[in-house]
Amino acid sequence: MEKRVMTDGKRRRSLAAAAALLSGVLVLSACDDGDKGGSGASGTATPQSQEQVDEAAAQKTSKARITISPENGAQNASINNDAKVTVADGKLTEVVMTSAEGTAVKGEIAADGLSWKPTVALKRATVYKITATAADAAGLEAHENSSFTTVSQANSFIGNFTPEDGSTVGVGMPVSINFNKAITDKKAVQSGITVTSSSGQEVVGHWFNSQRIDFRPDEYWTEGSTVTLKLDLDGVEGADGVYGVQQKTVTFKIGRNQVSTVDVATKTMTVKQDGKTVKTIPISAGSPENPTYNGQMVISEKFKETRMNGATVGFTDDDGKGEYDIKDVPHAMRLSSSGTFIHGNYWGPDSIFGSSNTSHGCVGLNDVKGAGDPNQMAAWFYDHSLIGDVVIVKNSKDKTIKPDNGLNGWNMNWSDWKAGSAL
Repeated sequence: MEKRVMTDGKRRRSLAAAAALLSGVLVLSACDDGDKGGSGASGTATPQSQEQVDEAAAQKTSKARITISPENGAQNASINNDAKVTVADGKLTEVVMTSAEGTAVKGEIAADGLSWKPTVALKRATVYKITATAADAAGLEAHENSSFTTVSQANSFIGNFTPEDGSTVGVGMPVSINFNKAITDKKAVQSGITVTSSSGQEVVGHWFNSQRIDFRPDEYWTEGSTVTLKLDLDGVEGADGVYGVQQKTVTFKIGRNQVSTVDVATKTMTVKQDGKTVKTIPISAGSPENPTYNGQMVISEKFKETRMNGATVGFTDDDGKGEYDIKDVPHAMRLSSSGTFIHGNYWGPDSIFGSSNTSHGCVGLNDVKGAGDPNQMAAWFYDHSLIGDVVIVKNSKDKTIKPDNGLNGWNMNWSDWKAGSAL
């Protein structure tokens, strides 16, 4: 067998040829981009510039720009107003909002297609996700996503208010708001609350403490007027890191003007409506040992029957049990937080009414057990009274009731009342 030997010169010429061939292949491969490139006049490939690439990409991108609020990752978001989606240079085609558990949140795209918002209040301390789609004039779609967490109960406050929306109340009914957390920025919170009357009366708020503010005019509300309470507290920082969540409007009607005056000395109550006496009722007020408060008191609750236990208001025997425990007090209406009522009395003899003061501080009217006789004085007064009616007690040996003991701010003069405003 013949053995061929390659000389060094031949080896070098062969490697050089191979290198030239490989180089040509590599050059051709690098320039060849198939249909994307195109050819010059010489038939060789023409590379695209970065500007051309960007222009081509832009032609395939929607011009619609979606904005989702709150921004992605936001904490302590409002449960009322923060969640919304808007779009520029396009129109929204679909928005889906869900809680972290996947529960859908109802919402609505505006008629012009430029915005979306939920149609229900959100829950506190909940993670929500929003996915939005919009299209531009060319029909190209844009997409955006966001996730946020609403304010927690620990970082929010609410105000429980009275009277109720749509109710009809007496002329003495204040608007009373009790917050579930202490308010340190009273000015900010009071600025988010407005109370107005169709009568045009000036209405001013008074802070009794860090959690309660009442609103009233100088004189009793005008009969027949309408009072409007607006709570615009959503996002208001009432204390460090604690935000309001309420956005609500409440209206209530003022009924006829009824003011009843209890004269402890004469043991009678005179009931006036619109300034005219409609009834004089014999009563039995607090005994000399337990006199009834003096002052202007507002009926805050009504009960056809209720239980009264002396132990709950400090009247106890040596064994610690209540000096009285009556499970079915008829026609009872609350006048103070501390337990003063005007109510029916069936356990006392008829002779005490109008002649003797025997109670533990309440005002008693003649009645029957079971509250079933409409001809009794207590029944008549109950049927003719509204929450918010005023009962004035005079000539008692006790002091005047404190303005914050019940809804009894009328016992404070107007200048002192206004001094308690944060505005």
